[in-house]
Amino acid sequence: MTYTGDVQVGGPADLRELPGLTIAKLAVGPFDNNAYLLRCTRTGDGALIDAAAEPDRLLELIGDRPISKIITTHQHGDHWQALAEVAGATGASVIAHPLDAPGLPVPVDLEVEHGEEITVGEVGLEVIHLRGHTPGSIALYHPGHLFTGDSLFPGGVGNTNKDPERFARLFADVSERIFDRLPDDTWVYPGHGKDTTLGAERPHLPEWRERGW
Repeated sequence: MTYTGDVQVGGPADLRELPGLTIAKLAVGPFDNNAYLLRCTRTGDGALIDAAAEPDRLLELIGDRPISKIITTHQHGDHWQALAEVAGATGASVIAHPLDAPGLPVPVDLEVEHGEEITVGEVGLEVIHLRGHTPGSIALYHPGHLFTGDSLFPGGVGNTNKDPERFARLFADVSERIFDRLPDDTWVYPGHGKDTTLGAERPHLPEWRERGW
C-alpha cells in the first residue's frame, strides 16, 4: 500500500518505509491529533513524536520494540495527554524545547535548541525552532521529511490567536527556516490532519502574509 498520511481517529496507522527509517502515523484523541512513531531500520531504535492521547493505542503501535525518546513539539495540552503514561511504560526520555518544557506534565529529560540534532538509532533529526504558535514550538527535519507540530499545515501556519506580532514571528520563522532552505519535495507531517509538501504550499505564502493568519 502507498503511504498517503490520510488517517482517522480509531483507524489504523499509515506506514511509510524509507531507506533507513520507517514512519507510522496514527490519529488519536478528540482533537484529531497526529502521533508519529519513527524507527531506525538498522538498529530498531524508535522515537515517538507527540504522545497526544489514547495511550493504549500508542503503546499498541509501539509494540514490544523499544523506543528511546518521546519528542513533544509544543506545550499545548492536546499534544501531551498520553505523555506521562507512555513515558512511564516505555522508559523513554522526554524531549522538548526549554521554552515549552515547563508546560509539560512530566519533567523533560533533554531540552533541545534550534539547530541541534536528535538521533533515533542511526537517523538524525534536525531541530527547527518555530516561534509564534507557542514560544518553544519545534519542527523536526530528516532530509525530505518535516514534522511540523502545529506550526505549519496545509493552507497556512499555525494558530497565533489573531495576535499580529505572534503571526509575524511565526510567518517569518516558517519562511526563513523552512521555505527558504528546504526543497519543494519535502513532505510535511503536521500535528493534525492531512500531510502536504512544501511545493504545494509555497505559492500561497503571499496569501498567508496578506490575510494575517
